[in-house]
Amino acid sequence: MRLVIARCQVDYAGRLTAHLPMANRLLLVKADGSVSVHSDDRAYKPLNWMTPPCWLTEDDGVWTVQNKAGEKIVITIEEIMHDSSHELGAEPGLVKDGVEAHLQELLAEHIKTLGDGYTLVRREFPTAIGPVDIMARDADGKSVAVEIKRRGEIDGVEQLTRYLELLNRDPLLSPVQGVFAAQIIKPQARVLAEDRGIRCVTLDYDALRGIVSDEFRLF
Repeated sequence: MRLVIARCQVDYAGRLTAHLPMANRLLLVKADGSVSVHSDDRAYKPLNWMTPPCWLTEDDGVWTVQNKAGEKIVITIEEIMHDSSHELGAEPGLVKDGVEAHLQELLAEHIKTLGDGYTLVRREFPTAIGPVDIMARDADGKSVAVEIKRRGEIDGVEQLTRYLELLNRDPLLSPVQGVFAAQIIKPQARVLAEDRGIRCVTLDYDALRGIVSDEFRLF
């Protein structure tokens, strides 16, 4: 990512025209090719921007950013006060651990969400490779290992598969069934889970918290 603080004017030509007069601004050039122009009074929202695919051409005192549609941002630079580049690396994404922990707590409290006759054995059931989110028993008294995610993806199914392989070696627990529970389950994860005999359950966070939507419903 490149950060440039400069005194500049900005002109946009495309579906419409726009002009920003000469002033001090932050020019942000990201690794994905996007270029955005920021002031000090708009929080995260840029004054003007160009999203990729686009390309930046730098001439003497003039930056031209253009996309495939022929739209252009022309930045005329009077003075550069700061110019630096930084390698941020891969973005791991936002992980909402608090939500997953709360989902585990709520599902343990309302374990019959998984089915009539289900009972809770314990949360954070210990194994040699890490704790299972919830260990329960179904109406027939069979052991059920539950893995809980906010967003259910293939790696969550793989994680539950490893737990099941280990738990089923214990004659006091075997046979152990698996339940993959999440607010959203990706189609690929659902296919993999069902192929391995793991049941998928979509969790309604608001319903578990006892919140009833006041929106009009047809059914």
